[in-house]
Amino acid sequence: MNKIIGYSGFVLVLFFTGCQGLPDYDKVGYAPPEAFEPDSEYPYYGSFTRVGFIEPEVIHKKLHLYKRRGQFQMLHIVREQPEKAAEYCRELLKETPDDPEFWYTLCIAQCQMDDILGAIRSMGEALHHNLPFERFLAGPRELIQPLAETDAFRKTAAEYGLRLIHGPLLGCVTGSSASFWVRTVEKSSVRVKVSRNKNMNHSVYSETVVSDPEEDYTAVAWVSGLQSSKRYYYDVIIDGESALDSPHPSFRTYPAKGKAAMFQVGFGGGAGYVPWHERMWNVIASHDPVAFFLMGDNVYHDMPEAVHGGHNYTYYRRQSRPEFRHLVSGTAIYAIWDDHDCATNDVFMGPYREKPDWKMDLFHLFRRNWNNPAYGDEEWPGVWFKLSIGDVDFFMLDGRFYRTNPHLEKPTMLGPVQKAWLKDVLLRSKGTFKVIVSPVPWSYGSKGESLDTWNGYREERTEIFDFLADNEIEGVFLLSADRHRSDAWRIERPNGYALYEFESSRLTNEHVHKVMPGSLFGYNEKQSFGLLTFDTTLEDPIVIYQIYSIDDELIHTLEVKKSELVHK
Repeated sequence: MNKIIGYSGFVLVLFFTGCQGLPDYDKVGYAPPEAFEPDSEYPYYGSFTRVGFIEPEVIHKKLHLYKRRGQFQMLHIVREQPEKAAEYCRELLKETPDDPEFWYTLCIAQCQMDDILGAIRSMGEALHHNLPFERFLAGPRELIQPLAETDAFRKTAAEYGLRLIHGPLLGCVTGSSASFWVRTVEKSSVRVKVSRNKNMNHSVYSETVVSDPEEDYTAVAWVSGLQSSKRYYYDVIIDGESALDSPHPSFRTYPAKGKAAMFQVGFGGGAGYVPWHERMWNVIASHDPVAFFLMGDNVYHDMPEAVHGGHNYTYYRRQSRPEFRHLVSGTAIYAIWDDHDCATNDVFMGPYREKPDWKMDLFHLFRRNWNNPAYGDEEWPGVWFKLSIGDVDFFMLDGRFYRTNPHLEKPTMLGPVQKAWLKDVLLRSKGTFKVIVSPVPWSYGSKGESLDTWNGYREERTEIFDFLADNEIEGVFLLSADRHRSDAWRIERPNGYALYEFESSRLTNEHVHKVMPGSLFGYNEKQSFGLLTFDTTLEDPIVIYQIYSIDDELIHTLEVKKSELVHK
């Protein structure tokens, strides 16, 4: 399916080449022959971008700027070319000898070359330069196995004494419950202990769950019977032993469902792995939001093929960062995906559940690494779900899994099942505010003439907006990501109140998109995130949208009152 072309000793991945000889890819899209169904000139899945990764020489020149560090080496390794990976690592280490990521990937390459002494030395260098030892425990395990069988590795592992590799990642918080995702060193029993007190007295326990090797040693433990709007401390018990050091992490339960409250939620996308920008997670945590929405392009694996070590490696880089672990241990994380997490740039994955054949593999990879309350419909799975905080409802959308080619006569971004679900939950919602969360922008001007946003699905967008008007659904505003900046838009409608859209998608990315004309305001000078403050206790409830930079600078503020979001 992918056409792999050697380029200056590196790997260039060209995705969806072919197009059956049809030259106008702006209309047709790149796709393999099997994406064309009988009597159709348009592929049912594909992309409008030929290159899945940027060219290697560009990566090399922007070595200290871009988010692909380590991934080319891993691609060589999983394609059984460890010598090329090792050569590339050594070239990079000549420029940056203190970079732990390059020592790590060199270690993995040496494992595949049976250079065990070299792998041991590279592991020592990576640890010396502050790479978390969890990276070696996570692996990918099948690639690091030759090193893991050595006495040197066993001795180092014993010195660290770790039972927990990744997490805990908090999610699915309500007024009376919460869940905790973890990845363990080996198959283990996992239990979570929760208390109102720092000393962990009078604790509530989850049921015992087992981390499953078939699910990459992950497990999710649920705790119920909690009180609303309270702070709780917790510990993770693995095989009967505490896995977390004191002071223990803490979190807040939500206000009771339907109850007016004041709280904050953060959001953003565009979180490519750039080590010197990982401090962003600490900046977000300093605001102590009760939830954070990761809205797509969360890790950038860009490999639309059967899941392999390169995909897992991409997740492990982020999950092992202490800054990220600090944030997710105390703030509930809710994640949806976009193109770079589900396949490749600007992808439309087609209307089917299990075609193309890599589709469900990538879905299960995503599901295995996050802690969401639901994943679409039982018969038609996807990355969409609803959550509530007090009297505010959030509707998280999947804009990729069932997206069809925008050049079809009636293209859909959501697919019929998800769209019917969205209408149903909107109609039944009693929320003071109803927030529809899309991985791509709603405003037509956000990405020029590109058909990758709702600009390519205008009829469906109009259908959703008309549904709001026809049913007099009030209190709706929109969130989105994808563009590497933060901005605000106001969408006027002929048959209803104006819809405000808040967009943010440059959490850690170095790459930036320009501010577009027509927005209320925009910001792209530094990495940034969006912070929403809800106060529904007021006579006229409000939501305040603020943009904060990676240096915790307040850039813009916009306040919207509930009275602005009603039919008149």
